[in-house]
Amino acid sequence: MAKKRFTDRRLEKLVDEITETYKGDSGTNFIDAANLPVRAQILRVLDLLFEVLFPGHTGIKTVTRSNVKYVVGDLLSQIHAELTEQARRAYEYQCRINECRHCDCATMGEKVTDEVLAELPRIRQLLKADVVAAYDGDPAARSYEEIVMSYPCITAIATYRVAHELFTRQLPLIPRIISECAHARTGIDIHPGARIGRGFFIDHGTGVVIGETTVIGDNVKIYQGTTLGALSFRRDERGRIVKGVKRHPTIEDNVTIYAEATILGDVTIGKGAVIGGNTWVKESVPPGVTVSSPGPDLVYRKNKTVRKKTR
Repeated sequence: MAKKRFTDRRLEKLVDEITETYKGDSGTNFIDAANLPVRAQILRVLDLLFEVLFPGHTGIKTVTRSNVKYVVGDLLSQIHAELTEQARRAYEYQCRINECRHCDCATMGEKVTDEVLAELPRIRQLLKADVVAAYDGDPAARSYEEIVMSYPCITAIATYRVAHELFTRQLPLIPRIISECAHARTGIDIHPGARIGRGFFIDHGTGVVIGETTVIGDNVKIYQGTTLGALSFRRDERGRIVKGVKRHPTIEDNVTIYAEATILGDVTIGKGAVIGGNTWVKESVPPGVTVSSPGPDLVYRKNKTVRKKTR
């Protein structure tokens, strides 16, 4: 049986059917939206930022003590130009949505870029503490270099720390684009709105979820599969989810949370507490307390011996 050809008439009909679905649509197509930020450019800016935060670690640029200032200066100039442009586009997108005609989006984009770049020395100090926490907390770690170059938690945390600075300045779109890039690369999902202290270590990392209003203190260690999530969502009189309220846990200093633990709601895990693996926590835990769930009983049976039949 001969295959049907994709004729001009069939193509025209299919085009009409697809484009008909675009009419009256908002948010799932980007027609006439030249003011949207460009995802590929944002991720390029993120890569350039990593070169500043961990100079020379990718090998893209050879960094020596004699040229480090030149390299960093060149990187910062590129970042400033490209991030300013993408921030301008993000603000223009917001103005289009809000039907605002009075904002100077170019000036706003340059201002937020200047402010975030000024935070890079502080972010560097935080990341150095995070690397030390990973080295001290993992007996398999052999060097700081190994941690920076291969541990997914450092990629996720570094990305979060940049995204958080953009998020707190209410820059639209870009913080989530950056954080979801790290999520895709590492399997670690940290919302840029979370507040995380010094010396943060995520061991293994896969499946970790940290919600928007989570607060994490200093020297906290969590393991793979941990969820710091919301228990329920408050709704207004029209049934719509109320946004911007505290709905995720607060984890105080020196807490350890083991694998597959789930902590839900606006609860507090007190300083120095330990949350055991596979636990489900929906209420606050006092400082210095260990929480665990009784494990299932193990049942041992002898394997049956299979005898071969003889003729």
